[in-house]
Amino acid sequence: MSGLDFLYGTAAGRALLRPLTARALSRAAGKLLDTSASRAMIPLFVRRAGIDTEEYDLSGVRSFNDFFRRPLKAGRRTIDADPSALIAPCDGLLTAVPITRDTVLSVKQSRWTVSRLLNDGALAREFENGVCLIFRLCVDNFHRYAWFDSGTKGKNVFLPGKLHTVRPVALEKEPVFTENCREYTVVESEHFGRAVQAEIGAMLVGRIVNHEPGPGAVRRGEEKGFFEYGGSTVLLLLGAGAAQIREDILRASKDGRETPVRLGERIGSARK
Repeated sequence: MSGLDFLYGTAAGRALLRPLTARALSRAAGKLLDTSASRAMIPLFVRRAGIDTEEYDLSGVRSFNDFFRRPLKAGRRTIDADPSALIAPCDGLLTAVPITRDTVLSVKQSRWTVSRLLNDGALAREFENGVCLIFRLCVDNFHRYAWFDSGTKGKNVFLPGKLHTVRPVALEKEPVFTENCREYTVVESEHFGRAVQAEIGAMLVGRIVNHEPGPGAVRRGEEKGFFEYGGSTVLLLLGAGAAQIREDILRASKDGRETPVRLGERIGSARK
């Protein structure tokens, strides 16, 4: 049995994991990574992750978290010029998952039905027969993300992570005891209708930092926010018939493979 199997799959492991995943400890770890002393961690992290530092503006780096949320140099990403193009909101590995009432989304150590992901059954039902786009960010990726389309947004909804002592009934057949923290926004988009753009953080250390928590207008390709250190994933929920996803992405996803994408890249188009 691996360490993760023990921690997440046994009663004794979950008892040990509970204090380790407490938000107080996560905040303390985040504060440590904000200190100037944490800069000493950067060179080893760069080597192990194989990060090309030439892509980034590192002039403001004063801590490890400064480095993790590093901005790109100007001109390093191009937003597809066609406004009807569905763009990748971030760098990462993409999987497209058809949404049904029984769809289970697997992200990090968490698995959710769409209803449980959003903690809102009525909202989840709006996306049945649509598609969930899962963008998994790796440690070497650029950890900032943008709006997928222009439109208007509602108030952000933040859901803290949980550690379950028993398997959730809705996921009885899945070995699930954790729920990573997540934050999502409902967007009335210009080209894809009503959608949800969500960010998934890690149980330990990871922080989701969105620039605008309240309602307002959003612009395609404009930065929505960034992750600080920890596992991170961006999700996009689109309704039935809202978009035509690229065929190569659909084929790869059906075969269980992820497709590397970059911020601003065309991954599909609006239905005409």
